[in-house]
Amino acid sequence: MEDEKMSFPIEEKYIIETEVELNVKFPTEFKTRMIESNGGELLSDEFEFNLYPFFDKSDRKRISRTCNHIGLETKKAREWNGFPVNGIAIGSDGFGNLIILTHNGKGILKDEIYFWNHENGQTQKIAKTIYELDE
Repeated sequence: MEDEKMSFPIEEKYIIETEVELNVKFPTEFKTRMIESNGGELLSDEFEFNLYPFFDKSDRKRISRTCNHIGLETKKAREWNGFPVNGIAIGSDGFGNLIILTHNGKGILKDEIYFWNHENGQTQKIAKTIYELDE
């Protein structure tokens, strides 16, 4: 279930700005989900994550609500030991662990969602697509 107070639709242009900033292409399903609801919570039987939003500069309220955006959080994560070079941080469990998307070196991100453990640097696939966690 999503936290409706924290997520709202976003224009695709802000996703494209993040793609340019990070030199990646987000998967279609992920972009579609985020256009409908930018950020919010992802809850499953095993996991609970806060999904990072794309940075939305359309007004002051949205700037404030999206200040912990994917671009910024990915840059912070890249400073951590063991964070995958090909990883893009898309969410956090609040305990330092992240959920990430990865690419094969060419910047085209795959649909699969991975859990990155900040303590041991290991990644584990937890979903085939964002929708698998967003039920």
